[in-house]
Amino acid sequence: MSDNSQSQTLKAILGLRGLIVDGELEAGARVSEPLITERFGVSRTPARAALMQMSDEGLLEKRPAGGFAVRAYTEADIYQAIEIRGTLEGLAARFAAEGSPSPAVIAEMQTCVVELDAVVDGLNDEIDQDDYVRLNDRFHMLLVEASGSQMVERSLEKIKSLPFAAANAFVKSLSLNKPAVQRVLLVAQDQHRAIVEAIRNGKGARAQALALEHSFCAARYLQLLRAYKQKIPWAVEELDPVEERRAARR
Repeated sequence: MSDNSQSQTLKAILGLRGLIVDGELEAGARVSEPLITERFGVSRTPARAALMQMSDEGLLEKRPAGGFAVRAYTEADIYQAIEIRGTLEGLAARFAAEGSPSPAVIAEMQTCVVELDAVVDGLNDEIDQDDYVRLNDRFHMLLVEASGSQMVERSLEKIKSLPFAAANAFVKSLSLNKPAVQRVLLVAQDQHRAIVEAIRNGKGARAQALALEHSFCAARYLQLLRAYKQKIPWAVEELDPVEERRAARR
């Protein structure tokens, strides 16, 4: 895949995820290739890749009649998905700290931290989201590689079908509440650095706890979203049992 194709695909993925996360596309809304190509100025191939990626992450579901629609989840589903990913990455961090990870992998993780420092330190209206997404994705991939655990790797691959399980699921919505979201990113970056240090020093329990806590940055973002909009737009309100039975009869 050429650099231009990769750039267009990333643009389509970030853009579509942002439309869903920000609630511009509500639960049940149909999502098509033309919508993506027209909205983000990409060709059909990146548009198809974005649809498949969002389907894999659980933000879209296939419609019986064909095509895709925005999938709805409860807030409990979303918070649980975040905690499940954090638990798995916590195991990855502990296995890495207690095992014998490749020095080259640890060095590359440190390089990611340094490069992320430059991106996060420059947070402003012109932040390059592509750089943050690329480096953050790389850090989380290296963490799994450092664990040396195929079981953790396979489990994390499956978790990608859950809502907001992806490490970068919220990045496109920095504009939602910029100062508050920036503070979350700064905390997340400090945690990246501490995770690498704990692994390098063989502190398994600390590495595990840090990685789990790191996942809750996504939960904090969702809390900010609720405070801003009073409702997480891609989540359905949970009904009490009586209302659920009434809704089923409609």
